[in-house]
Amino acid sequence: MSRPDANSPSLQGGGRHGADGSVSGRNKAMTDIPANGRRLPDRLDNPLKSAVLSWESLLVLVALGIFVANSFASPYFLNAWSLSDLTFNFTEKALIALAMALVIITGEIDLSVASIIALASTLMGLALQYGADTPTLVAVGVGVGILCGAFNGFLVTGLKLPSIVVTIGTMSLFRGIAFIILGDQSFKGYPRDFAWFGQGYVWWVISFEMVLFAVFAVIFYVLLHHTVFGRRVYAIGNNATAAQFSGVRVDRIKFVLFCLTGLMSGIAAVLLTARLGSTRPSIAQGFELEVITMVVLGGVSILGGAGSIVGVVLAALIIGLVTFGLGLLNVPGIVMSIFTGTLLIVVIALPILYRMWKERRT
Repeated sequence: MSRPDANSPSLQGGGRHGADGSVSGRNKAMTDIPANGRRLPDRLDNPLKSAVLSWESLLVLVALGIFVANSFASPYFLNAWSLSDLTFNFTEKALIALAMALVIITGEIDLSVASIIALASTLMGLALQYGADTPTLVAVGVGVGILCGAFNGFLVTGLKLPSIVVTIGTMSLFRGIAFIILGDQSFKGYPRDFAWFGQGYVWWVISFEMVLFAVFAVIFYVLLHHTVFGRRVYAIGNNATAAQFSGVRVDRIKFVLFCLTGLMSGIAAVLLTARLGSTRPSIAQGFELEVITMVVLGGVSILGGAGSIVGVVLAALIIGLVTFGLGLLNVPGIVMSIFTGTLLIVVIALPILYRMWKERRT
């Protein structure tokens, strides 16, 4: 997918970003599959066809297929409480994926999100030992998340270090601090009203976590697809230099996005700690792989510049369905890790293989 220069309509106001995050202009023809692999045919002049054959539509079909397979695989799946429990398999990771999508669209990445959860959870446990009440515990968890995200953002935008190197380093740093504080111990005894954040239900079988995720999904959808800030995020991902010359404050936006991933990681830390009822330094280990898989499976280009929140939400649901289905079948957890890693490689490779195949035909 070609990247626009400084005279691109997307940066000068001649184009616009659609609800799916694609850049559309008056003379733009869909002659190639975008980096996120979302448009399947070579050219779609009919808007209805475009919607039907979009990447999100394919994800809906996949989700329905997995849902049907799970219902046949286990008699316990089609149960209101089972379906409610399913949401706990993905909501905490999906919350982070919403913010991670914006970071990756700009061409950056954050691999430290799981370690931010570990450090935030550890410091919440430490605050508990000093008699902190529920509002204080929530403030500590969210505050630590924001501070960790701001630290990542400063290293990336202030010192101009590559985000993949920075976040690999802070991934070890944050979790290492958690291990230093806790060692092989754990913090327990969280108050009941705090536990409600991770275990409570707003209405019958609808969990608070699911409601919170739905609210944030709407917020991030509007932010990315219907604001000037969202258009600038896409512009940075397509060509950061051109965006800079067009007046976009690239470093400031990237710093804000890293703070957002820290914020969502802090919220996830509160929910996960409340759900488990304890804090260990190994908490959330491996979350970063599933978060990135949700983002890429949702159609966000790993190279930046393309993607949508709708796709990320659908991908999170698919991962949750697969995880829950394997759990009902008593499949070992390592199988899920193998599946997630394989899925990540396949989703990244498919658009590249498609372009190679198309080039050989022309």
